[in-house]
Amino acid sequence: MSSNSRRAMLTIYSDPSCPFSHRTRIVIQEKNINANIVDVTDGQWPEDVAASNPYGTSPTLMDRDLVLFDSNIIINYFNERFPHPSLLPVDLVERAKMRLMLHRIDKDWYSLWQALIAGKPAKARKTIQEDLTVLAPMFEQSKFFMSDEFSLLDCSLAPLLWRLPMLNIKLPASAKAVENYAQRIFARDSFQASLSDLERGMR
Repeated sequence: MSSNSRRAMLTIYSDPSCPFSHRTRIVIQEKNINANIVDVTDGQWPEDVAASNPYGTSPTLMDRDLVLFDSNIIINYFNERFPHPSLLPVDLVERAKMRLMLHRIDKDWYSLWQALIAGKPAKARKTIQEDLTVLAPMFEQSKFFMSDEFSLLDCSLAPLLWRLPMLNIKLPASAKAVENYAQRIFARDSFQASLSDLERGMR
């Protein structure tokens, strides 16, 4: 998968099935960043990339002499380096609230990712199902999550919501607002362009 046929100076090494890689690809598409996206999976890293990332995790960004890993660091770098459209509010208080929610998404849900895909996922599934159900009213308060403008929150939530059927997580009728929100996000051109072939097969 590549967003441009010619090699760009900015290259992101992305696992085509990884939700953390997926969120970076959504930001790339939303901001129309000229990036070379290279599909990698565990154990198949180019030597120079593996040497630059001590954790061996995707995504990994190489931008000239800069190497970044951790998807939140990468998407915030993208938002600052390519400021239009901004994916965070201008207001400092609202921006802080959004960053706090990004932290909660990672700590409360994405921290369960390994349990969801291996081992004993039942408790992790229940946690995500119940949390999304409790938060469902928040998905009705504005066009996007916590905002009338598409933001990094939406980029971070979308990969998880896209994978719910694959994870065998079914939301109850009381969380219909979450489903409606998800369909609005999935219909965006940037989201559709961000999907790898593996991700398209998840639904």
